Amino acid sequence: MDNHRQWHEKLSFTLLGYRTTMRTPTGEMLQMLLYGTEVMIPVEVEIPSLRVIQEAKLDDAEWIRGRQEKLMLIDEKRMDAVCHDQLYQNRMSNAFNKKVKPWQFTPGQLVLKKIFPHQEEAKGKYAPNWQGPYVVYRVLSGGALILAEMDKRVSTKPINSDAIKRYYI
Repeated sequence: MDNHRQWHEKLSFTLLGYRTTMRTPTGEMLQMLLYGTEVMIPVEVEIPSLRVIQEAKLDDAEWIRGRQEKLMLIDEKRMDAVCHDQLYQNRMSNAFNKKVKPWQFTPGQLVLKKIFPHQEEAKGKYAPNWQGPYVVYRVLSGGALILAEMDKRVSTKPINSDAIKRYYI
């Protein structure tokens, strides 16, 4: 069974499915946001050729006006999608923030500082992930801390409290 070799034959169907699926954050389909039209299967598509326009007895001005009205609705649909996306983001952040309990640090408390991969202290897979202990010297607004080494040397650079955890003796 060599189904993986015919992926190029199934790509158009996959893209159609992806572009016509309603997105949760925006509440719209990608096709509608990109092209401003609902998706139609090929049987439903009516090509506005000269013959079709003559049969429908539409003059050019009326046809152009109809197209412009549809184009004006694209911006409205996009704004609706942006509003829907913002509401979705607010719901997701509220659901996440319900479970978050921020740590409160006080001066004099012992803490450990996270070692990030880009730091020179990061020595590999089996190296420790935390360094310290340090002493909280000062608590700044917004969750930043100034740390001091155990020998009372104070760091000049604040660090985010997300990269700090309590040290228990």
